[in-house]
Amino acid sequence: MLKLKYSSYRFEAGTDEAGRGCLAGPVVAAAVVLPDDFSHELLNDSKQLSEKKRQLLRHVIEKEALTFGVAFIDHKEIDRINILKASILAMHHSLDKLSFRPEFISVDGNKFSNYGDVPFKAIVKGDGKYMNIAAASVLAKTYRDEYMEGLDGEFPIYQWKRNKGYPTRAHRKAIQEVGPCEHHRMSFNLLPAQMKLDL
Repeated sequence: MLKLKYSSYRFEAGTDEAGRGCLAGPVVAAAVVLPDDFSHELLNDSKQLSEKKRQLLRHVIEKEALTFGVAFIDHKEIDRINILKASILAMHHSLDKLSFRPEFISVDGNKFSNYGDVPFKAIVKGDGKYMNIAAASVLAKTYRDEYMEGLDGEFPIYQWKRNKGYPTRAHRKAIQEVGPCEHHRMSFNLLPAQMKLDL
């Protein structure tokens, strides 16, 4: 069973990102402040949940959270500043969208940078330990998946409806066959060396 939050502060925001390891599309982050009496038996790290459960939880979180924010950093900015900085920037922007400033921030992962003077804690695998981070992971994942599914209609060859931009074999095969498109992250290794050979 996940704990509600890391600290004893009343208004603690959990934050997480989705899409860091993708070859295409934005990195998306969410921040969530949950009420002290919040609980849900399905809530967990979004990677452990089915798409159906994530969608169900998204509606619950958006309805019951005290406040939440979601932010996108596009592929061009990722290429310009690197994916780690883009991920942290997305989390900062998601915190900017909260209706009030949190007293504490719990962050999934091991890297973060100061958000003003608000104290924070970076927690490895925090999305499997604390409900507010898990809730943020669900929002970040569902918003990003929805965005990539929208792009799939325009670029069906990459099968983004199925892989959401992650480096699956089918996605990389399509890049090999037709090349990258305007939504690919050109600073990423889009093709492993063995796929670049002209066999």
